[in-house]
Amino acid sequence: MIAELALTLLLLLSPLALGQTQIHQFQYQTDEQFHEELVVRPLASDHVNTYFQFTTRWHYGVHKNLYHTQLTPRVIAEILQTYDVKELHIGLTQGLWRYETWGYPIVEATGGAELWAWFSSPNLTDDSVNKQWMRLANVFSGILCASLNFVDNTNSIAPKHIFRPQFMASGNRSHQFVRYATLPREIVCTENLTPWKKLLPCGSASGLATLLNSGYIHNTKYHSLGVKVRTLCDSDDPSNCLVELTQTANLVYDLKLLEQSNTDFSLRRLFGMGLNGYCEMASSSKIYVQLNEQGERFQLTPTPLEEVLSTVGGHNVLFGVYDIQQQFEGPGARLFNIAWIGPKGNSKREHTSPPPLYAHRYLLGNGQKHGRIATEVTNTHYEPLPVVLMELVPWYVHAYLHTLRISSKPQHLHEYTSNELKFSLLHYAPGKQRELPTHLEIGFMLPARSSALITIEVDYLLLKWLEYPPDANHGHYIGSAVIGSQLPIGRNYTALPLEGYLFQDSFNASQTAYTLTLRTEALIVSLPTPDFSMPYNVICLACTVVALAFGPIHSVATKLIIVERQTTIPRNLLRKVVHKLTTRFSRRSTNTVVNEQQNNEQNGKGKEKGKGKGKEKENEQEEKQLDQTENKESCDKQAHM
Repeated sequence: MIAELALTLLLLLSPLALGQTQIHQFQYQTDEQFHEELVVRPLASDHVNTYFQFTTRWHYGVHKNLYHTQLTPRVIAEILQTYDVKELHIGLTQGLWRYETWGYPIVEATGGAELWAWFSSPNLTDDSVNKQWMRLANVFSGILCASLNFVDNTNSIAPKHIFRPQFMASGNRSHQFVRYATLPREIVCTENLTPWKKLLPCGSASGLATLLNSGYIHNTKYHSLGVKVRTLCDSDDPSNCLVELTQTANLVYDLKLLEQSNTDFSLRRLFGMGLNGYCEMASSSKIYVQLNEQGERFQLTPTPLEEVLSTVGGHNVLFGVYDIQQQFEGPGARLFNIAWIGPKGNSKREHTSPPPLYAHRYLLGNGQKHGRIATEVTNTHYEPLPVVLMELVPWYVHAYLHTLRISSKPQHLHEYTSNELKFSLLHYAPGKQRELPTHLEIGFMLPARSSALITIEVDYLLLKWLEYPPDANHGHYIGSAVIGSQLPIGRNYTALPLEGYLFQDSFNASQTAYTLTLRTEALIVSLPTPDFSMPYNVICLACTVVALAFGPIHSVATKLIIVERQTTIPRNLLRKVVHKLTTRFSRRSTNTVVNEQQNNEQNGKGKEKGKGKGKEKENEQEEKQLDQTENKESCDKQAHM
């Protein structure tokens, strides 16, 4: 049993074994080739998966530099040569892929931003690779308008077992380094789609890229943009090398969100427009439509020109092929559209069986101090499967290795038993606060038709107040776990083989084992968060008091208060009439008062004048009487004499 387990893990962790004659079999009509493909697969529960793949291959041969390109973006070629990059993967994803109902995607991706790269050069060291890794992330942050510049030592690790190289270098394999980082908070939007399309030879002017309308892509339930670059060289002839650039766009539409009463859909309905042609620089332009499984209940209009039956690991898949270059052979401008017409009424839909291996992740415990990270892996196959789990725990969540447990239970039971699985592979690199994350990789054998629960206890650290994001109460993210395995069957398996680069290379590509990589859900932890609203309340209260005190004092000290009569006329008709009547009445009353005052004043003046004249007459009479008396006295005196 131990020997079988060791052999299975050895097969799982073996490096890429591309045949040495594969490079010699390449036939190059030109130095560069470009292919565009679209795969449409109806999924369960009224969902539709559309997968775009644009592949550019450049056989640069004996070129001393990679600056002179035609179809390959020059910035990509310069990066490969400047930073000694042999393989690069970048994913920008919004949403969560549902493995249990949708099966396996063609290209795996996790929520947010994900980046990993292989470096190979004779003179490389760990320190130099770390520097080139940071510079590489900063360069692609500008190319894709993403927040990859936040990739640093606090969220980067060097995986040991989960990732195997998909390139063939001419140098020594001992000088190969890998780096991995994830940014689960990254949001994918239009500013990422536009520069991504500019890397295509035809951009968004023609070809299948014209269907990628931002107004329809970002309304999907799941959308992922990917960039993959790798170098393939012949070990016997170092000058026989090529650069392969693959750009992918994986979308999942919910037909219920399209506001349709039935399940009918078309390319025009999904993307807002039909196809107006193919890219003139493309060597091939094809659309593949799955006809069996969930696609059996639809009728295609127009019918495909060709049907291809693919058998992978005992699983049959039927595809209809549309050659876009043949569709637009004749002259004249037109639009090409494919319609899926479903049955009328409530038809029975085929039940989808779960894939052989899937996983979920969640948090256990309560409070903001302690908790447990739990990852549940389920094996529905009738044989044991090897599993390798990689965890990247950020520095603000401290994990304890001695609390690592792997419990198992059969599928028919609801609770886990006390039986624990022993792991035969373990790599643990403890984290360091504000410097390094915790890196954990474990390998074990998962029994047939059973589930395993991997738990580890963690503590939540208290951050400095400047280390909290703007939305601190939203929580802090823990990136998704990566799970690797090898499947003995090809059910629900749609990934491309490692030696292939077109979707048609996956047809009838049966192998002894199929390499599988899964991503789980990202987690949000609630760290101890201070009350950031208290300073805000104090600032608002202080500003309010100052404003209320300063305003009146300033007004009283600098302004002159003048009371004016209100002369505003009301706008209402009735009030206007009342206003006019009151003003007229007030005017009349004021006029009468003024007249009475004037009359009183005049009467008063006349009376005063009459009184003055009477007094003057009395004075004159008194004076006359005095004169007469004096005259009489004088006459009497004379008579006596």
